[in-house]
Parts: sequence; structure tokens; C-alpha cells
Amino acid sequence: MSTVSEVLREKGSRVFTIDPHSTVFDAIAQMVRQGVGALVVIEEGAVLGIITERDYLRKVAIEGRTSRTTMVHEIMSSPVVAVCPADELNQCLALITEKRVRHLPVIDQGALVGLVSIGDLVKHKIMDQQGEIERLFDYIQTSSGAAAY
Repeated sequence: MSTVSEVLREKGSRVFTIDPHSTVFDAIAQMVRQGVGALVVIEEGAVLGIITERDYLRKVAIEGRTSRTTMVHEIMSSPVVAVCPADELNQCLALITEKRVRHLPVIDQGALVGLVSIGDLVKHKIMDQQGEIERLFDYIQTSSGAAAY
């Protein structure tokens, strides 16, 4: 079974972060620039939360706030739902479903080491299943060939 560390090895461990005292406008602008849907909120090296596009829509746009005057710490999701590198993909997918989140910071011994999204996990899971199908196909081909002799 694949683990989070394998996903990070493939996709990379770069994580975009933001300070909790930044404006939501700055957070959204950074998400757009980086092409990501979430930023991990960090202060003095500690993970405080996560801010996502969904947080913006539900807690700023719908509530009539303004992104230029609302601070990240006011709308971030906290405490953060996180995983560690050794966690298996099925555990992560179950956590995403249970907690209704789309991004999971990866924390190892208290340090932020990556971020995985539901898309990253599903993509890796499909690759795992495709590999298993190919191994079974090869096994069947070899077994069938051996029996014919």
C-alpha cells in the first residue's frame, strides 16, 4: 500500500505558506500566482491552520466581508487536519471524506514537510491500481503459458 511519502516523492514537497496576519486578499493573490487552492498558515515555524478557496467563498464572499480588510487568521480552518509521511493513502482518503477537507498538510516530527490534495491522492491510488492490474495480467499470462507446455 502506498504512503504519503511516496506521493510527496513524486509530486514534490513544496508547500506555499502565509502568515496569519496577512490579508485574505494577499492569500488569494498568492494562490492565483502559484496555481494552488490552499495555503498553510504558519507563524514562527508552527502550523496554525490552512486557508483555502472554500474558506474565502464561505467566510468572506458570502458573509459580505472584504478580502482587503479581513485577516487570514479570522477565516482560516483550525485546528488543521494533518497527516504524516508514513500514513497510507486509504487512511488519508478516509480522513478527507470524514472531515470534509480537500487538502492535508503533511507534518513530520512537528515540521511541515508537504501538502497533499485529494487530487494527488486519487491520482496516486489510480496509478497503484493500474500497476496491480498489469502485475495480475502478467501473472495470468505467465501462468497460462506455463500450463500449456
